[in-house]
Amino acid sequence: MAKKTEMIRARVAPELKAKVEPILEALGLSASDAIRLFYVQVALRKGLPFDVAIPNATTRRAMRDVEQGKDLTRYADTDEMFGALETIRKRPFDLWKPCKYKEL
Repeated sequence: MAKKTEMIRARVAPELKAKVEPILEALGLSASDAIRLFYVQVALRKGLPFDVAIPNATTRRAMRDVEQGKDLTRYADTDEMFGALETIRKRPFDLWKPCKYKEL
């Protein structure tokens, strides 16, 4: 491995730093390790190691509705939720309700 002689400085919001550092610590990584890992992956993939996309109008509307608590279905537990999903899955396609969100 090449000798480490270059330095990188990055500014991040204190809240972000506070959220990320315990996760990195649990993984046994320092912030420097994480940045090095990111750089290695960028070099290997010749691009970012994850998808970067701007949410479309449908996704933004759905995210806004969730943040506002609109049109949410609540379940007592995961068994109840998966039971409801299984019931929907078994319906004939012509009985499925159309999705509220349509691409603009």
